[in-house]
Amino acid sequence: MKLAAPLLLVLALLSWLPLVNCAPSPDPDPGATGVRHSGDVPEAIGWRAEVVVTGLEHPWSIAWLPDGSALITERPGRLRIVREGVLDPTPIAGVPDVFAQGQGGLLDVAPHPDFADNRLIYLSYATGTKDANRTTVAKARFDGTRLNDLDVIFRNAETKNDGQHFGSRILWLADGSLLLSIGDGGNPPIAFAGENIRNQAQRLGTHFGKILRLTSDGQPHPGNPFLGRPGARPEIHTFGHRNIQGMALDPASGRVWANEHGSRGGDELNLIEPGRNYGWPAVTYSKEYWGPRISNETSRPGIPEPRIVWTPSKAPSGLAFYTGDRYPRWKGDLFSGALKFGQIRHIDLDGEQVIGEEKLTIGSRVRDVRQGPDGYLYVLTDQDKGVLLRILPTDG
Repeated sequence: MKLAAPLLLVLALLSWLPLVNCAPSPDPDPGATGVRHSGDVPEAIGWRAEVVVTGLEHPWSIAWLPDGSALITERPGRLRIVREGVLDPTPIAGVPDVFAQGQGGLLDVAPHPDFADNRLIYLSYATGTKDANRTTVAKARFDGTRLNDLDVIFRNAETKNDGQHFGSRILWLADGSLLLSIGDGGNPPIAFAGENIRNQAQRLGTHFGKILRLTSDGQPHPGNPFLGRPGARPEIHTFGHRNIQGMALDPASGRVWANEHGSRGGDELNLIEPGRNYGWPAVTYSKEYWGPRISNETSRPGIPEPRIVWTPSKAPSGLAFYTGDRYPRWKGDLFSGALKFGQIRHIDLDGEQVIGEEKLTIGSRVRDVRQGPDGYLYVLTDQDKGVLLRILPTDG
């Protein structure tokens, strides 16, 4: 049967929609909720980037050790070390096997706060197969060349299929507990328990779409908000998240910030408070990749408003809270990586409030942003030949 030309045109446009990244339909009054809606922003001035290390394959995270050396994870499953600005050509031995497909692989690295005494390194990574995989955390003792006494301390209680949305960011808190982000499991048609897997972000009976709070041994923290609630996972700290890949601590106030991937539009910056529901996917500004809104609700009583909603999506990655003195006017602000636009977003804070935003254009997918022990900001680019960059001030 032949189709009329107008119908063919409509079908062609529909097939193109998933590739379009446009803003969602405006809310009746976007300013009424106090949410900062962000698209493009001005370019920051007074900085430049210099290359520190080359030859990395899809690096995901960087963390410094007390002696000034830095550990870098590569998503295919290697842990590298940089000493005095030089990348050791030999990967660290003893790294566990990982599921390195899609967004999975070796992800975050986080030395224990007392590393100088106990030599413990924590890794988050994907394990399993394409049909059954999960987010996993292990700790091991690092002797300078290899990981020893590897101990898996946490696994997502359920497996999922495909290679999407592992979360995996680790953040140490002042009391020695750690936060771990777990993604919602993926986009439709990925399913779990007979429904879209993303709906598990609203279900307290799974780890999907959550921030967990664990002890250093991987047990539920005794102060967790859902501890003892029937049917709830005791590790849960917050829920209603899509895929958090950046978390940062303001050490002075104890505030925890997180940036989160939306779908098409609707990336978020949130201030994290224990026990809260952050809405996904019931309350969101995101659209489906093929067009319609995911939800008719962008706000609901009892659900914290995002401090920023990014549309079009910038694909947020690593997040750093800056406490150093190398860039005095940036002290006390956030820096959020952007995979999609090859940027860092400088988020100007006044306490809990976002008062401005500008971009540092890097030109490559930014996977992680961290403050080094020397007070400079460092950036990992997510490429086959990824690099480690240092941000230097140029305005004195």
